Amino acid sequence: MTRLAADLEILCEPPISRETACRLLRSGDGMLPDLLAAAQSVRAGTKPAVITYSRKVFIPLTNLCRDYCGYCTFRRDPGQPGAHTMTPDEVMAVVRAGERMGCTEALLSLGDKPELIFPEMRETLRHLGYKSTLHYLEAMCEKTLRESSLLPHPNPGLMSDEWLARLARVAPSVGLMLETTSTRLLIKNAAHGDAPDKVPSKRLRVIENAGRRNLPFTTGILIGIGETLDERVDTLIAIRDLHARYGHIQEVIVQNFRAKPGTPMAHWPEPGREDMLRTIAIARLLMPKMNIQAPPNLSDPHYADLLDAGINDWGGISPLTPDFINPEKPWPHLDELQRRTEAKGFELRQRLPVYPEFVAQASTQSKLLTQRLAAAAFGAADLPPFGGIA
Repeated sequence: MTRLAADLEILCEPPISRETACRLLRSGDGMLPDLLAAAQSVRAGTKPAVITYSRKVFIPLTNLCRDYCGYCTFRRDPGQPGAHTMTPDEVMAVVRAGERMGCTEALLSLGDKPELIFPEMRETLRHLGYKSTLHYLEAMCEKTLRESSLLPHPNPGLMSDEWLARLARVAPSVGLMLETTSTRLLIKNAAHGDAPDKVPSKRLRVIENAGRRNLPFTTGILIGIGETLDERVDTLIAIRDLHARYGHIQEVIVQNFRAKPGTPMAHWPEPGREDMLRTIAIARLLMPKMNIQAPPNLSDPHYADLLDAGINDWGGISPLTPDFINPEKPWPHLDELQRRTEAKGFELRQRLPVYPEFVAQASTQSKLLTQRLAAAAFGAADLPPFGGIA
């Protein structure tokens, strides 16, 4: 019996070791069917036959950013075509439109601390009446909570412990992609060579501080940006270990790099279908009980195959707004997502941006959240299984 075959024999008792995960991630396509079968078996033992998603609006609060990641087309400098910071009226117009379409999540994404390098952003914030981008984000989260039925889910970049505490009072969950623990990608001309907020130790500190505050948290990995396969496993294990310590990571995203024209990595090779499936399967075997998500629009037209690798969630899907991070990759229509999910033998079900098992945890952060989550949970009970508009 080969070593890889022996590895597959012990997969019935996950979580697997780092050594086994690294070996399986390097295995060839001939081993893939067995690896996927093992991941499916583990998911069947820990998750119901339901695949969830969050119906959302995507709000790009500002696309000004002080980081220059090699793969990003979202960020802008002041004066560049498309550079924009939304006004409160613009934010709430999107929120109310999403409300009418049955959305329950307001995903607020933004560049990292642009006011630190751009005087134009400092002037914009002064005009709006806020000291910093994070102050403005906090205010828009609270406004969304108080004036709509949507729940905010901010992705603000690096945050101090004080800011985690402040956002925890106005958002039931917060997100920060770890992406990778590889410090090699910080060197010049690498993916994070000009991105001071992508230092792995800084991002790990944010995730750990969120755990200390019992704040439901979303994080994940970005594969194919120059990391080795072993580094990919190490990133997944770092996430798993933080959750084992604090129990706060509500979902782990496995996201695949997509090359974009006009970026330094425009001609960088993208992860293939098999690479993506192997990585998701390894994530499931390393973290049997955790919620594992992969974005369907980044694997179109074959996104249904991701179900074979062990995911149990599609992430946020918007019937209204584009994916501003990957605008060239539209979300699947919800009826098509339902059809493909059911064709694989699963029920598609809408969830809130904070997972059901983390609602009680989020409710402890403030009286406002306690009230809003109680109302949202009551409303979610009335949603049809697919989350259509009644």
